Amino acid sequence: MRVRRLPGRLGAVRMYRELPIRVDLPLVFDELDYQMACQTYLWALPLVSYAQWQQQHREVFGAGDYDVVHYVTYTDRLGLITANATTPYVVCFLDLSVTGPVVVEIPPGPVAGGMSDFWQREFGVIGEMGPDECKGGQHLIVPVGEEAPDTDEDCFVHHATGTHVMVGLRTLDPDPAEAAELVHGIRIRPLTGDAPQTQVISPEDRRWSGTQPRGVEYWARLHDIYQREIIDERDRFYLAMLRRFGIERDAPFEPDESLRRLLTEAAMAGELMAQANSFATRSPEARYWHDRRWELLLRLDHSDQRGPYYDQLLERSAWFYQAVGFSEAMKSQTPGKGQAYLASYCDAAGDWLDGGGFYTLRVPADPPAKLFWSVTVYDVATRCLINNQQQRGDRGSLDTDMVVNADGSVDLFFGPSPPATGTTNWVQTVPGRHWFTYFRCYGPLESYFDRSWKLEDVVRRG
Repeated sequence: MRVRRLPGRLGAVRMYRELPIRVDLPLVFDELDYQMACQTYLWALPLVSYAQWQQQHREVFGAGDYDVVHYVTYTDRLGLITANATTPYVVCFLDLSVTGPVVVEIPPGPVAGGMSDFWQREFGVIGEMGPDECKGGQHLIVPVGEEAPDTDEDCFVHHATGTHVMVGLRTLDPDPAEAAELVHGIRIRPLTGDAPQTQVISPEDRRWSGTQPRGVEYWARLHDIYQREIIDERDRFYLAMLRRFGIERDAPFEPDESLRRLLTEAAMAGELMAQANSFATRSPEARYWHDRRWELLLRLDHSDQRGPYYDQLLERSAWFYQAVGFSEAMKSQTPGKGQAYLASYCDAAGDWLDGGGFYTLRVPADPPAKLFWSVTVYDVATRCLINNQQQRGDRGSLDTDMVVNADGSVDLFFGPSPPATGTTNWVQTVPGRHWFTYFRCYGPLESYFDRSWKLEDVVRRG
């Protein structure tokens, strides 16, 4: 006869002849459920993120399938996960089970964007790197499993990979009036039949949140979108896990008190895992320069999230915990086109960036950006733009008042109060809240790709 204890959370379980003692079985099953819930939390991050954003479009902004929401001001974007603070966004959510085939008409003009399913897999590109090349045109979105219908219209055809679709664009025209005119020229309509005129809706300072819900609400949002979305073959094991929690097709989600407690704890642990996976990655390829803290932000190989022999679960979780949307343009390898993203979550000493501290960042001369570059500050808790009294979260080359050093470099300052040099190159941080930062290049140049240009680390000064 042998009795022993197991390590970790199962330490209270006693083993007798290599079997658990029967009175301990509830502890074993509780641990099984907890581990499954933690893993399904990570797996579902991109789906829940878009489902949350869609719900906000519908219930907060009153936007229907054929309407777009136009995010222009700083306040507009405070609910949008890691939005840039420089270029306006135009976003529409479609439910193809309601609309059928949809035509998205884009007028000529400088835009970058595309279409993705709710797993945030891009299936169509619009604008700068799309087939229209910013010349405008009609984009036909065909529902899953359907052939492209015959039409007399001249369209770019895109086959959706999910029932629900996000169409998102950034306008790149530096003239706000020209950019607004382009947005108001967008038309979204069914291929056949009538539809209301496309409305361009402004958030108008309404409070909203695109951040994934916490606690049981996370699972409720997952249950809701699961009822309305197609099933991918690669997800069936995760869906089997969800059945244990009462999340399945054509059944209500009615967790009892015990299950609510378990799911709340698992969502907290799952988010902790997501934070570690995003902000302290174990990926050896993450560092962009071996002697800098800056990390290559997008480690997904392609929009389909597939590696050579596996699917990129941790890479997907890392990106979609802290961001929304993926486009091949974000991983551009063509000098002068697309975007490049780097992130820093800690200072030069390796410590988390603290909203009560004072920091500097030197951007060397000749940043490798054909269009423009920017440095943006985000709140760790929300992954959204920092909500400071200043109501400004970035500084970059489009800021005509930015002070440039004699050698062409730029010194940026971060802290709860401005430096002695003034407010021009300063972004205000919030004491008691940690932050992180993205460095963006629009139209990255060769010196970015060959890594001959190096960005300095964020340095704490006090």
